[in-house]
Amino acid sequence: VKAFHYADVRKEMDIVYRTIGTRELLIDVFTPIQQGTARTAVIMIHGGGWRSGSRIQHYPMAERLAHLGYVCFTPEYRLSTEALFPASVYDIKAAIRWVRVHASAYHVDTSRIVIAGFSSGGEMAAFMATTGDMPLFDGPGANPRVSTGVDALIDIDGILTFTGPESGESTDTAGRISAGTYWLGYNEKQSPGLWIAASPLTYVSARTPPTLFVNSSVARMHAGRDAYISMLNRHHVYTEVHHFDDATHSFPLFYPWFDPMMDYIDGFLRKIFP
Repeated sequence: VKAFHYADVRKEMDIVYRTIGTRELLIDVFTPIQQGTARTAVIMIHGGGWRSGSRIQHYPMAERLAHLGYVCFTPEYRLSTEALFPASVYDIKAAIRWVRVHASAYHVDTSRIVIAGFSSGGEMAAFMATTGDMPLFDGPGANPRVSTGVDALIDIDGILTFTGPESGESTDTAGRISAGTYWLGYNEKQSPGLWIAASPLTYVSARTPPTLFVNSSVARMHAGRDAYISMLNRHHVYTEVHHFDDATHSFPLFYPWFDPMMDYIDGFLRKIFP
């Protein structure tokens, strides 16, 4: 999917949202040009196994969302080649706080902040949704008194647990170290508690927001999803699942899946934020 360049969408690129020493982390903002009432915000986290990838890959999604009337933010974060877990968690928490602080400038309704992500970004989005305002993971930085809670989650093929038979991240071999091991710094045998602590499934509660899952046909990318949904059902939290039987893991970046995926996202958000 190529960039759309909608005439009714304004783009503000490469804004510094967090500084760690001399390292500046950047965020892009896609807004509808026509301003009306306060809008729903979507913070979109890119994938890449916590080790690669770029926020650029989701510019088409951000443009489409802004064209549909949402304000979309695409932050970068420190990858595992630069800093281990929970550094990137701290980064995205800082991005959530930044969006809240700058809400009025972008006509954002702070009661409608959505966290979304694809692949490892989906896992991170789920982590944000389940650990909002949790001091252990909110991290240092600017605006410490600003909430890191979110009001909805969109998880696009992101795992919910690093442990158990469903997860492919827990398997290291002589010829392959998993992306999870690279991100966490230890494999599951070396630090099982860390792998549990890094799993969004560990923190699901009645405070977890409504959740949309959009999934491929790759079973391991659904790890923990059914248990997550079961827990939300017990707390009467709304969940919605859409599954592409013919899709590879990279489906959000390609046609013919992009358009129906965007329809699912728009439909979900209009349902929970009527």
